[in-house]
Amino acid sequence: MNQSDTLKLAQDSIRIVLMIASPMLICSLLIGLIVSIIQAVTQIQEATLSFVPKIIAVFLSLIIFGPWILQVITEFTANLLTNVNFYIR
Repeated sequence: MNQSDTLKLAQDSIRIVLMIASPMLICSLLIGLIVSIIQAVTQIQEATLSFVPKIIAVFLSLIIFGPWILQVITEFTANLLTNVNFYIR
């Protein structure tokens, strides 16, 4: 396994991690922004108010995007295991 193979494997791994984490992060970011705007408009400055909607949103996005995330991880793992002989040499 030479340096270019290692870098390609690391780049693919980072890309996969970003792909599978992005739906939950984006959903949490949008819900946090909406709750912050509502808090600013109503002048309710309760710090714990944003946690429950974020947790629910992340849970729902995990349910919605779960099959896709599982498919991406499965394809990456299958590709990695298929090419394991190539990487070892």
